Amino acid sequence: MGIKFSLLAVLALVLVAFLGVKVAGMDYLFGVLVPYLAFFLFLGGFVYRMVKWARSPVPFRIPTTSGQQKSLPWVKQNKLDNPTTKLQVIGRMALEVLVFRSLFKNTKMEFREGPKVTYQWEKWLWLAGLAFHYSFFIIIVRHFRFFLEPVPGFVHMTESLDGFLQVGLPGIYITDLLFLAAVTYLFIRRVIIPQMRYISLPADYFPLFLFFGLGITGVLMRYFTKVDVVKIKELAMGLVTFRPTVPEGIGVLFFIHLFLVSILLAYFPFSKLMHLGGVFLSPTRNLPNDSRINRHVNPWNYPVKVHTYEEYEDDFREKMIEAGLPVEKE
Repeated sequence: MGIKFSLLAVLALVLVAFLGVKVAGMDYLFGVLVPYLAFFLFLGGFVYRMVKWARSPVPFRIPTTSGQQKSLPWVKQNKLDNPTTKLQVIGRMALEVLVFRSLFKNTKMEFREGPKVTYQWEKWLWLAGLAFHYSFFIIIVRHFRFFLEPVPGFVHMTESLDGFLQVGLPGIYITDLLFLAAVTYLFIRRVIIPQMRYISLPADYFPLFLFFGLGITGVLMRYFTKVDVVKIKELAMGLVTFRPTVPEGIGVLFFIHLFLVSILLAYFPFSKLMHLGGVFLSPTRNLPNDSRINRHVNPWNYPVKVHTYEEYEDDFREKMIEAGLPVEKE
């Protein structure tokens, strides 16, 4: 049910953009107003979520660890999986953000004949996640050429490295293929694995279909249909400089692509995609495990009147002695 609902939702968005531009002629709405609204929703929602998470009280150290903690001098500590200093935490976070280290160590448990429990390294999920995120990042960097004039050198270098396998004209970008392949794998994995399919919701399928739509429309524009890149850059530069203009003859496929990008931006802060920012504020990752070294007192504890054992013994010493219970003071 979640698959059908999410697929129909994305197809409906494509149809809305197609009818709005092709039939109703609302180029300015889909080329200027919707992207502006989506961008400000993304910016405001992202900042709101990050500020809200940053203000959440985390008085204790609750990092997720999977290695030897710092203890006796002759016991070797795992400084990345069980950090005790800020520098070690930075190293752990860098590996988590750049190479998805925790996902790299992911394993799958299965029951075999015997009965026998086996564990298998889930390398394909790690590879697909890495390919998806890095290809998407490089695609975004390549798109900077539409928003900057002159185009920075790092954008040209990224394009050259991404398209070093020159096959035909226009040249094929490796990240275009990797992006679609990774999204396809993540979707198939979610569908064919019963446990994943059982826990999946429309909120899990909708972003995948949205990425499918972005990738397919982008590939169609670059390799199969003709679009006026000069006019697209004129539109993009107008949006960036707040002097919006919509040139004629861009093509409806571009507006569908732009509308899906706008939906992704508006949807991003209110979805699971916010792990992009949330990973930096996760107390299970960004805190050192130093509870044995430093005492952490909750500053938000409400002051309460306590009844110490000494006071308890003073109140009931005679009865404790009569009952034969040991006391500290006779």
